[in-house]
Amino acid sequence: MSLSILSSTTRRVLRQLRHDRRTIGLVLGVPVILLTLLYFMFEEQEPMFQRVALTMLGVFPFILMFLLTSIAMLRERTSGTLERLFTTPVGKLDLLFAYGLAFGLAAAVQAVVAAALAYWVLGLATAGSAWLVVLIAVANAVLGVALGLLCSAFARTEFQAVQFMPVVAIPQLLLCGLFVPRDQMAGWLEGVSNAMPLSYSVAALQEVGATAEPTGELWRDLLIVVGVVVLALTAGATTLRRRTA
Repeated sequence: MSLSILSSTTRRVLRQLRHDRRTIGLVLGVPVILLTLLYFMFEEQEPMFQRVALTMLGVFPFILMFLLTSIAMLRERTSGTLERLFTTPVGKLDLLFAYGLAFGLAAAVQAVVAAALAYWVLGLATAGSAWLVVLIAVANAVLGVALGLLCSAFARTEFQAVQFMPVVAIPQLLLCGLFVPRDQMAGWLEGVSNAMPLSYSVAALQEVGATAEPTGELWRDLLIVVGVVVLALTAGATTLRRRTA
């Protein structure tokens, strides 16, 4: 992997993203709308809003980025763009990590906007720092990017790409500890939950909500998420095929 090629490829993806106003609107607007909806849903249940909103600051970026990148990469594969790119010195890892970086930057802006709304407008309060919440939200978004890129290899149409949502994203949402604490689940369900990266990012968010200073458990959970991101991007690179026109 070359830093100069990675940098130029990241800029190319960012230029594509900048010209796609609908995607930018989706990335920035949807979390804001959904958090506001949560606020009014739990208007009379303040503790519930605090718990759910904090978790959703990490879950929304994961789901959105998974959906966006799985479809975006599928378009790259089916439109012939990948074949043209691979006639240049761009490597597989350059391309996958460039997507991770570009959408990670978009996720950082998304996380800052959503956290600003949650803390300053909707009254979210956490014992830990808001910047830690933003950091975990960005890691979650990049996790969604990495898994979306990997899953796009197994889809032939955009409809098939969307079908990975209930297979990959929804089980993680159900078992991450949002609805039932993980230690209160049946043993086999807790085991499945332990194998899902979203469980660790939600646990990290709960640590921020409960403790004033970053804990060792928080950094451990965040490192697990980052490790899964690297593994997924590397595995995704192996699914790419270099061809000549």
